[in-house]
Amino acid sequence: MTNAITVASWNINSVRFRLDIVERFLREHAPDVLCLQETKVIDNDFPHAAFEALGYTYRLLNGQKMHHGVAMLSKLPLIEDRRYDWQDNGEARHIGARLPNGLLVENVYVPAGGDIPDTAKNPKFAQKLAFLERMTRWSANLREPTLIVGDFNIAPLESDVWSHKALLDVVSHTPIEVEHLARLAAAHDWVDLGRRFVPAPQRLYTWWSYRAADWKASDRGRRLDHIWASPAIADKATRFEIVEDARNWGKPSDHIPQLVELAL
Repeated sequence: MTNAITVASWNINSVRFRLDIVERFLREHAPDVLCLQETKVIDNDFPHAAFEALGYTYRLLNGQKMHHGVAMLSKLPLIEDRRYDWQDNGEARHIGARLPNGLLVENVYVPAGGDIPDTAKNPKFAQKLAFLERMTRWSANLREPTLIVGDFNIAPLESDVWSHKALLDVVSHTPIEVEHLARLAAAHDWVDLGRRFVPAPQRLYTWWSYRAADWKASDRGRRLDHIWASPAIADKATRFEIVEDARNWGKPSDHIPQLVELAL
């Protein structure tokens, strides 16, 4: 007998400022586990009561004042508080746990990388590539079935952006970032579940800039958020969903949630 579990991921861009739309998402979609990125809150100030009231009684936090921050909120016990400093500077960009069925879930927030795609001129871009290299070394040694989710801040495929030509020199879609992400994927033979369920070149975006007067009309999106699975469990994925309407909710994040269901 198998038990299906649903894991969701969302860069919320401040969990306290957007708590109402997180609550709405949890009421409407009720994933077993929610992984948040860019929570922007220290652990002591996290809004525990709201999640407790919705049944998310297990929580792991890796917070930071005003910046970054990741959290895992779960209806299921979270075992093994795992955290890696892939940024190598103490920034709160990863939290992971083992679920009762043995599955490892790793929640990551890859640095955006600044505006200039040049490691000599932009230290933030160099840090982003180094972060991916550390993740790649970790992936190469990974032996257990794992689901890695989060804001990778890279749209790898031509169909992952509104215009491949226009964005080739824009951080998040440059060839060097795509190459680094491909090496990360190859290190563990990760399976990109988003594109397994919505094959390229079908439209699949998870982020739209706040700068657009009407994000939906211009639809200048990018697929920056990902859910990847170890080869051993990729075929257990039975459903993948993005909640594009969430880009219109209240004071929205510029990212939207995505979910995957696994029959394990």
